[in-house]
Amino acid sequence: MDAAPAFASFSAAMDGDRALSARLYPGAPTRRLHATLILGHGAGAGQQSAFMTGFGSGLSARGIDVVTFNFPYTEARRRVPDANAVLETAWRRVIATVRGLAEVDGTRLFVGGKSMGGRIASQVAAEPQLLPAPVDGLVFLGYPLHPPTQPERRRDAHLGRIERPMLFVQGERDAFGNAEEMGPLVGRLPGAELYVVEGANHSLQPPRRSQNRPDEALAAVQDHIVAWMSRVIGDRR
Repeated sequence: MDAAPAFASFSAAMDGDRALSARLYPGAPTRRLHATLILGHGAGAGQQSAFMTGFGSGLSARGIDVVTFNFPYTEARRRVPDANAVLETAWRRVIATVRGLAEVDGTRLFVGGKSMGGRIASQVAAEPQLLPAPVDGLVFLGYPLHPPTQPERRRDAHLGRIERPMLFVQGERDAFGNAEEMGPLVGRLPGAELYVVEGANHSLQPPRRSQNRPDEALAAVQDHIVAWMSRVIGDRR
């Protein structure tokens, strides 16, 4: 049986008595990159999902300090996501809290997440004057360019305002924005890079008939994220 992911729990204060639960997955000391990546969860599942814990434990084992958190609606056990303004406020509060953690003091800060979590991170990064601390880059795990079957409802107008490097990890057949759609978009964004997971869906899972095993595909994604973050901060280890 696999060991449970190692993390430390903490909370980020919201308005009033509300708080968001969060987790810190410390980077492996022997491989530590001196960088922290905060990941927001997707619309359908919180930080306890297998996807989020998998990236928390996988990236921390590769030397990155990883933080995950729950949005307010997830904390309240509601299914419908909060309004954009609430989600953005949550992101800013988490960034402020993480910058105050002694365990990651002085590390370079990256933000991103799965689907909706990454999209909201990008909206926050597009308004740097409102950020409680600067970020060095963004990592998107399945960017939701548009709702499925509605390609005209694009969610990319703000991306051109982001002045930090961006890594888009996208499933080749993602219904929220496939590789053919994402390629031209990323090509227009200075400092942006696209990593395509062959045959994969919105959760970066390749089809069952594929020779590309899900665990191997995600391991390759995590290796690429670490290599990309290393280049961004100039760590040539």
